[in-house]
Amino acid sequence: MFYVYILKSKLDNKLYTGFTSNLHNRLTDHQQGNVASTKNRRPLELIYYEAYKEKENALKREKFLKTTKGKLQLKKQVLNL
Repeated sequence: MFYVYILKSKLDNKLYTGFTSNLHNRLTDHQQGNVASTKNRRPLELIYYEAYKEKENALKREKFLKTTKGKLQLKKQVLNL
């Protein structure tokens, strides 16, 4: 399986969107500060994820969620804003 996930920083309340084939290990990497883009934004909370059988579909979804339209959809879907 391939995963698209959303983390929320408890430090600055900003969101991080990522992709992985091993969600548990990737979350551990984020929490331990092994990911440069979130290292200084810890602690982090997993607020959402989606699972895909095909890598290409997960990568397309991640790319979309990083667009303005995708961020708006995410806020409506996950954050109820």
